[in-house]
Amino acid sequence: MYKTDIEIAQSIEMKHIGEIAKTAGVDEKYLEQYGNYKAKVDLSLLKESDRKEGKLILVTAITPTPAGEGKTTTTIGLADGMRKIGKNVMVALREPSLGPVFGIKGGAAGGGYAQVVPMEDINLHFTGDFHAIGAANNLLAAMLDNHIYQGNELNIDPRRISWKRCVDMNDRQLRYVTDGLGGRVNGVPREDGYDITVASEIMAVLCLASSLSDLKERLSRIIVGYTYDEKPVTAGQLKAHGAMAALLKEAIKPNLVQTLEGTPAFGHGGPFANIAHGCNSVIATKMAMKLGDYAVTEAGFGADLGAEKFLDIKCRYAGLKPSAVVIVATVRALKMHGGVAKADLGVENTDALLKGVPNLLRHVSNIKNVYKLPSVVAVNKFPTDTDKEIQVIIEECKKLGVNVVLSDVWAKGGEGGIELAEEVVRLCEEENNFTFSYEDELSLPEKVEAVVKKVYGGSGVVFDKNAQKQLKTLADLGFSKLPVCIAKTQYSFSDDQTKLGAPEDFTVTVRNVKVSAGAGFVVVLTGEIMTMPGLPKVPAAEKIDVDSDGKITGLF
Repeated sequence: MYKTDIEIAQSIEMKHIGEIAKTAGVDEKYLEQYGNYKAKVDLSLLKESDRKEGKLILVTAITPTPAGEGKTTTTIGLADGMRKIGKNVMVALREPSLGPVFGIKGGAAGGGYAQVVPMEDINLHFTGDFHAIGAANNLLAAMLDNHIYQGNELNIDPRRISWKRCVDMNDRQLRYVTDGLGGRVNGVPREDGYDITVASEIMAVLCLASSLSDLKERLSRIIVGYTYDEKPVTAGQLKAHGAMAALLKEAIKPNLVQTLEGTPAFGHGGPFANIAHGCNSVIATKMAMKLGDYAVTEAGFGADLGAEKFLDIKCRYAGLKPSAVVIVATVRALKMHGGVAKADLGVENTDALLKGVPNLLRHVSNIKNVYKLPSVVAVNKFPTDTDKEIQVIIEECKKLGVNVVLSDVWAKGGEGGIELAEEVVRLCEEENNFTFSYEDELSLPEKVEAVVKKVYGGSGVVFDKNAQKQLKTLADLGFSKLPVCIAKTQYSFSDDQTKLGAPEDFTVTVRNVKVSAGAGFVVVLTGEIMTMPGLPKVPAAEKIDVDSDGKITGLF
């Protein structure tokens, strides 16, 4: 019988966060402790340290399936493995959202013997960053509606308000609401809705900001709606950005924690990977690079979503150049891409496994040929994988000229990541000619087409009439130079989640386009993307409990 993630995490004796800070090279003057095992690190460290930045390693994955890939687990295990071979390494991860924690997914702090701790705190309130983001988001919403109620000096059209309130919970009941009811003193009635906090533009703003002053400037640029004569209205015009920045002044500082093996780790920010750019904050990444000779970070979902946005948006804005990319694959996920139902994944099936390989090959090709970065495939071993299946996938990769390593970090922690660590260190010394998948000068439709054709493997893009009109408006407003953030299903290269594997000759339909002017990208919506998920029939929350001593159980 295997221990659960939370049982493993609770069986390990954590080091005091002061000791972890020393390991990381963080002087006490920069450390702001939140109890014994968590701390924030003051941003002044970035300005005051003259240490050369370390090498950046990105961990991404094949197209995800409900079977799970273990990207965070691999990220943590790789860092622990690098430390075991004597490297000075830091981890930079996203913070989990309460929505998935209580919904389907459960905890999101790694798994098995490759976790960050204290996992209960990280998965629940942590240091309050998401609460601060929600408060700033909802302050802006309150000031917007109050402005209209108090006379509407800016001439805002209530039918063209784009700013929603948010809550960090999966709650489908809040997707569409009518508010301001109950007579004149209770506001102006209008149709409204909620997003989950991780889908708020403020989350994306926080994660792309380079400093507190940059954060405030980005907040001021957020567009909340349009006037009756179709001019954009910003948070700056509502004079909301100063107070919003005040709410976020602690949240912008990255959180320092540790892996089960005592490797220093930052957990900071967590924008949705299919709505926003799906990466932890620029500040946490840069701090990890400043403190370590190597910084290992991850990007959400498959490489077509998280890695594409990490490389085309985050690296573009932050001036980052990755030294190596790890592409995580599992036998289970490849079998699903080969046509096996989730219920049958426990049965050995090498034929289906081989049928799923084209999905992996397309991701590998993209990293090598589109972005021109050195990479390795990490086959993340699950306890249910058979030796034959592992052997087949590794042999197939080698036969196809794919660089591949077996990773056994879930069961063995850093020890199971040594081979991967050694290969990543080797790759970091290779020359790379990192390039984006599109250049700034292209028009917005051309940028979308570049991603669809080069990264997804599609044949083209169809913009419906609504999207065409929105694209023209955004071009007229001067937003053409911004990168695009394509919102689509995470389960397929296409915009149809039923098309598994490596589909070809498909078109992607764009139905809606909007600008996130504060974050600095244009969101391109395809398919049916939810910005407020719902809970499943049996939510993970039903299994979570706490005893009279405060010990939490059932959290994954």
